[in-house]
Amino acid sequence: MTGDPGAGGLILVATPIGNLGDLSPRAATTLAAADVVACEDTRRTGRLLQHAGVDGARLLRVDAHTEDRVAARIVTHLDEGRTVAMVTDAGTPGISDPGERLVRRVLDAGHRVSVIPGPTAPVAALVASGLATNRWCMEGFLPRKGADRVARLAELGVEERTIVLLESPRRLAATLGDLAGALGGDRSVAVARELTKLHEETWRGTLAGAVDHYVEAPKGEVVIVVAGAPPADEPDDQRVLAVVTEARSGGASTRDAADEAVRRLGVSRRRAYRLALGD
Repeated sequence: MTGDPGAGGLILVATPIGNLGDLSPRAATTLAAADVVACEDTRRTGRLLQHAGVDGARLLRVDAHTEDRVAARIVTHLDEGRTVAMVTDAGTPGISDPGERLVRRVLDAGHRVSVIPGPTAPVAALVASGLATNRWCMEGFLPRKGADRVARLAELGVEERTIVLLESPRRLAATLGDLAGALGGDRSVAVARELTKLHEETWRGTLAGAVDHYVEAPKGEVVIVVAGAPPADEPDDQRVLAVVTEARSGGASTRDAADEAVRRLGVSRRRAYRLALGD
């Protein structure tokens, strides 16, 4: 690995999300030269390495359940001057996949982290969705159930950026139904599945239409891209003063009452303080 910016460190290597032809030459070279290849599934990565013509790689399994424990072994490898390349089953490590905690441990240990960029399903779905790409947020998988799921859906209901979600085929219908209930059935959505594969499909329409379309579970992993909420109307002065007055009646100072208006209504601090002072 002499001359490579990741020599003696951890290298995150993006791998194909479906089409093996998307493995970059630089990614293949990096995997071939690494002392250790950390991977989510040794069998799947073994097939990828075979496709890339990489023989004799030393594989180390790192999945969601073992990441914290195996991170110490990887740091030891790095301490000894070895180069560790990390891949996940598909896409870029650390994006709703193992990698985030390992990167933190490696950096905390004083080692270098570099990236061989490449495929990532959320970005592929986003740019093909037809929805706004200038501001967007990656939500990954929603909580499965309960209060956490309800709270997250409520947050997304007022999120003004384009929202990118991941989902399994068997839970797609339920998630689309919950999104329609929380965000409104008329919200625009794109549902992408089997990205880069032979039967790649991106369905575009409204959340209500998506609920009707995906009654049965489709094949392949899914990315859901949802339009952001329309900008909230700016509260008028009367509404801001009502919040300030309510806070003051509870014993808050002028400054604290203004801060409460900022927190609850999203108005600027300058405006809230000006109104609280009666200017």
